[in-house]
Amino acid sequence: MLIILCVLCVSVVKWMVIGMVDDNKQDDILQAIYQVILERKANGGDKSYTASLLAKGLDKVLKKLGEESTELVIAGKGGERAEIVYETADLLFHTLLLLGYYEIPPEEIYQELRRRFGTSGIVEKEARLQ
Repeated sequence: MLIILCVLCVSVVKWMVIGMVDDNKQDDILQAIYQVILERKANGGDKSYTASLLAKGLDKVLKKLGEESTELVIAGKGGERAEIVYETADLLFHTLLLLGYYEIPPEEIYQELRRRFGTSGIVEKEARLQ
């Protein structure tokens, strides 16, 4: 898993060096990773974890996302900061993988979060149920 994250980090650094990422936005790293996922989805690659997982289909992507969710829960229970950060990064990556599978850009998620921001969770949930 560490090798996969390192390869992903190298790809993101390349994007940053050629100016594809605007350092002024907090969500740029997520967008950059999402773009790499779409590229790997389109072009594959023998040594691409992303391409191989996507090629195995939705059920495999969902299984991996569930595993990463569980690992974050366990890390949260353990309370070790570094482990929580590491597992959160894994979960975010695999969430982006699912979004890439359906070609849902992160901006749609940001828009939904902006819509909910400042609204009571209880009020928002009641509105969905009506």
